[in-house]
Formats: sequence, C-alpha cells, structure tokens
Amino acid sequence: MSKRIGFVGVGRMGANMARRLHDLKYPVTVVYDVYEKAAEELAKEIGAEASKKLARVTELADVIFTVVSDDAAMHKIFAKNGDSLLINAKGRIFINTATISPQTHIEVGKLCEEVGAEAIEACMASSIPQARNGTLYFMLGGKQEVIKEVEPILKDMSSSMRYCGPLGSAARVKALVNMVMNINTAALAEGLGLAKALNLDLNMIREVFSQTGANSRVLQTDGEDMQNREHTCFFSAEHALKDSGIALNLAKDVGLNLPLAQATYNQYQRLVKKGFGQLDKSAISELTFPDRHGLDKD
Repeated sequence: MSKRIGFVGVGRMGANMARRLHDLKYPVTVVYDVYEKAAEELAKEIGAEASKKLARVTELADVIFTVVSDDAAMHKIFAKNGDSLLINAKGRIFINTATISPQTHIEVGKLCEEVGAEAIEACMASSIPQARNGTLYFMLGGKQEVIKEVEPILKDMSSSMRYCGPLGSAARVKALVNMVMNINTAALAEGLGLAKALNLDLNMIREVFSQTGANSRVLQTDGEDMQNREHTCFFSAEHALKDSGIALNLAKDVGLNLPLAQATYNQYQRLVKKGFGQLDKSAISELTFPDRHGLDKD
C-alpha cells in the first residue's frame, strides 16, 4: 500500500488504529489532535509527524482517518474557512469513523466533493482492544468505488465489514446499534440493581442471566463491571448520551415514539449531570444499585 495515511483524532481509538496500521508497515505519516501532547507522543512512537495544522495533514497524507467526538468537532475540521482538512484536498480520501449525525456525514461528503476529494463512512461497533488488534467491525457508507480503493486498509483493521448504503446510511445503522446497546445496558443495570436490593447473589444472577433470555453481549462486557463498580472507560457515559440522542432525533424525524430509548437517554443524562460522564457506560448501574452514594436520589 503506497498511499500515505494520516489520522485526525488520536485518542484511545484513533491512536490504536494508527498503531495497528504502523505494525503492518503502512506509511502512517502524520497525526493530529486538539490535545497536542497526545499527537506528539503517538508520533514519536510510530515515526510520524505531529501536525499542529489540519492543512498539513492533508498535505502529508492521501488517506485520512477522522476519529472525532461529535458533530461540532467534525464541522470544525472540515471548515470552509481557516485551517481545515479541505485545504488542497483534491484527490484525498477521508474515512470518517466518528459516531455523529447522518446529516453531518452527508454535509461533509458534499464539502469534500466541492474540492475534488472523497469521503466515506466507516462507523465502528467495537472498542479499544479491537482497534489495537485489527478486529474492528465496520459499517460502511458512501460510494462503493471509493470504498473499494481503500478496502485493503479497512480489511487489515477489521474482522468484518458491512456496506450499508450511500453517505449517511452507516451513521443511521450505528445510531440503531448504540441505541439498542444503551437500552440493554440500562436494563441490565436495573436487573442487577433489583437483584442486589433483594439480597440475591449477583454471581448466581449473572450466571442465570447468561443461560436465559436475559443474556446479551452487554451482560458479557458490563455485568461483572457493574457488580464490582469497575467503570474504567471503554465507551463513556457521555458518548452513550450523545448516541442515544442521535437515535431519538432520527425517530423524531420519522414520527416515531421510542419510550425505552427516551428513558435510557434520561438515565444517561442524569449520570452525566452528576459528573460521571467520563466513566464507562456501565456506570449507569450507579443509579440503580440501592447502596451506591444515593445517586438514585435527585
């Protein structure tokens, strides 16, 4: 692969994606982050340049992954004025991986086309370990011929990929994935919280759940953490709130009432307002267990 690769956003996910490609001898030439120290440390580790300018990323890379936090951050890096990835971007391919609104993906795609660049979605349904070892699950959106051009890179970062449709489609699918995941997380927190209040053995409860209709992927990833109050962040409560909000906005657009999604959003909103947004989404259990700081009291 002769295409030079850049990363914009090198937090835990972006940095580990860059490390994975570096391990496979891809030319990761430049990294950028609003937290300059993060970019500098990663650049030193993998032999890339830590750029302080977005335009420099476009200059030094042919394929650029963007791994940013929200719609506002996405609009900022693709701004029409000032420092921007759009400067001299003709011929570049942007692979946008963030969980943001479908409309923002579509808008960014149009901006890229205006300057002769291309943008695709590669939304991820995985976490930090999968980013590091190349077993991400990608939901792809955009022009299929553009995806084909960067497919070898994506295959080396993932265990599976699914094409969802034109730009915006992958973001819609990802919103549904995270909506259901967040609902499952909130439901598990309530189940374990009630079990605790009933003085049931939580190890036994988790085993029973795993063998019955109460089983879920969330039980595997979050159940023990909820029990042990281990909320080291793999997917933050703050992101859970944002993503549930994206799904609710989509539902509003088509006139659907989603009471479970709304209730889950409300719970994560409470958690974030109480200052726990940077903890893992499993911290929603702090609102449901009867003996935890009284966080169930507003």
